[in-house]
Amino acid sequence: MIGGPAAIVTHGLSKTYGVGRGLGRAGGTVAALDDLTIEVREGEIFGFLGPNGAGKSTTIRLLLGFLHPSAGNAQVLGRDAVSDSVAIRGRVGYLPGGIALYDTMTGESLLDYLADLYGRGAPRRAELVERLELSAATLRRPVRDYSRGMRQKIGIIQALQHDPELAILDEPSEGLDPLMQRAFYAVLDGLRREGRTVFFSSHVLSEV
Repeated sequence: MIGGPAAIVTHGLSKTYGVGRGLGRAGGTVAALDDLTIEVREGEIFGFLGPNGAGKSTTIRLLLGFLHPSAGNAQVLGRDAVSDSVAIRGRVGYLPGGIALYDTMTGESLLDYLADLYGRGAPRRAELVERLELSAATLRRPVRDYSRGMRQKIGIIQALQHDPELAILDEPSEGLDPLMQRAFYAVLDGLRREGRTVFFSSHVLSEV
């Protein structure tokens, strides 16, 4: 329920990248994220708003330990995002921005493969497939035949099918038509009512 312990906490989280010298460049650093302090409570849907290039994806990669911060720190589900990143990723459902899928696999076999990586089955898959309107025939087709919206649906399902306690979703409604966006928001609201936590990024103000 909302108001419980913090699912995500960051203090002064920052990430800079070095810029090499070259034609027209003097070298130095570029700040991808600067001094981010947030707190997301358990059972909350937290929309992380910003324009493209504002550091939303960088923040998500820092939370999951794919990147290490230049300054500050983050805790996810009570664990340090750097030293405990593997344990964190085992408890989280993650949708990366612009998800890349194995084009030669069918949608069904891809979801099976990704569920096996978590080792927790896929208790929510049937519900998600129905609510996002992916037919059995569609799931038997190779991913290379999928439209952008269908690929995004597969990405959402793989992030949520194992019933994670925390979902971290990077631009999850990207590529979905308005009807599917509403269906997706209903899925998120259902997770919230069950006490799950959702952290998602968006560049669309009305979505957040």
